[in-house]
Amino acid sequence: MTDRTEGIRIAIDKGGTFTDLWASIPGRKKDIVIKLLSVDPGNYADAPTEGIRRVLEVARSTKIPRKVKLNLDGVETIRMGTTVATNALLERKGERSALLTTKGFKDLLVIGNQARPNIFDLSVARPDVLYSKVVEIDERVTLEEYTENPEPHHIDPSSDESLEVGISGEIVRVLRKPNLADVERDLQALKADGFKSIAVCFVHSFTYAKHELAVAEVARRLGFKVSVSSQLQSMIKMVPRGHSSSADAYLTPITQNYIDTFSQGFEGGLDAALGTRCEFMQSDGGLVDYRKFSGLKAILSGPAGGVVGFAQTSYSEKERVPIIGFDMGGTSTDVSRYAGIYDHVFETTTAGITIQCPQLDINTVVNVETYTDFRLLQAVGRAYFGVMVCLKLVQKVLVHIQGPLAIGKAARSL
Repeated sequence: MTDRTEGIRIAIDKGGTFTDLWASIPGRKKDIVIKLLSVDPGNYADAPTEGIRRVLEVARSTKIPRKVKLNLDGVETIRMGTTVATNALLERKGERSALLTTKGFKDLLVIGNQARPNIFDLSVARPDVLYSKVVEIDERVTLEEYTENPEPHHIDPSSDESLEVGISGEIVRVLRKPNLADVERDLQALKADGFKSIAVCFVHSFTYAKHELAVAEVARRLGFKVSVSSQLQSMIKMVPRGHSSSADAYLTPITQNYIDTFSQGFEGGLDAALGTRCEFMQSDGGLVDYRKFSGLKAILSGPAGGVVGFAQTSYSEKERVPIIGFDMGGTSTDVSRYAGIYDHVFETTTAGITIQCPQLDINTVVNVETYTDFRLLQAVGRAYFGVMVCLKLVQKVLVHIQGPLAIGKAARSL
């Protein structure tokens, strides 16, 4: 006889204020929907774990004490979208981190690309960088040729021992290799200063990553959590690549700490639950195993789950009317649009930080006097404009407020 708990599927949306949980139990016609305060230390240590406990009580028809570690036997999947990284970035509550970069470029991310979104705004506020300290590494590589050369000529990399071929096929000249003994000394100083997380971003590492990887190896040996720009997003443009790696170093410890806390609520931790797939929603709308969930790809984890949810519940393939998702939580508000396909962006600015990472096209703002926040009105306007042009101001616009039912429908379809 099959245990009735076989095949339990659980989907969770953990926000900054509320946590919504949906569960499907085989043999039970009605789905379970639970809403909890995300932080309620007087009653439970972790809202998603508490929600799972309540689901298992229903599935097993037995009382489960709150402080008992849960047995996940019979739970097929746990899928979660979380705003842990989103809120940490918006509120600047990430991990204290340092940036290791090529000597002479310590101020690069502060200078940025000097873009002014509102060119006539006299009160320009430059966003702060996410790292707390910069360490310059004495290393340097240059590109031997350039793509705009009107008279390109062949370069033989074997003609000079300092020439190497980058992963993009470009010829790279290694001017200075990093002195790893000096690097270790600098890292020891960071460690003594209390730093545990670092980002590494060198010039031209999008094509030549050996120097970054060598420094990262030393850092990991010393116990640092390391975010390497060439491994996170091996793309040209050092400024967004640097911001991406510093964002990962700033946020990954926060997401990992949460996953560790979540795992402690189960017998033997999540690693011991061999029959249960635990996955987290990434910013691009895809799911990833909890062991591979990183801060950079978690920035829009919760909002991305909302987009998938309202796309599955509100869009009609027959009518093909574009829809707007308006997800207003206690900490942030997210606005998006769906017209039959998921719109992705590969370089975006979130909370003043420009990063290179595939993400669903979502506008996110902090809920500070939300209704009078002009940035929110702009975000809604950008999404709404595309719909209204298509409908010529006369057709129906579907506005879906995202929630646990949307999450459940999306979980069924994934």
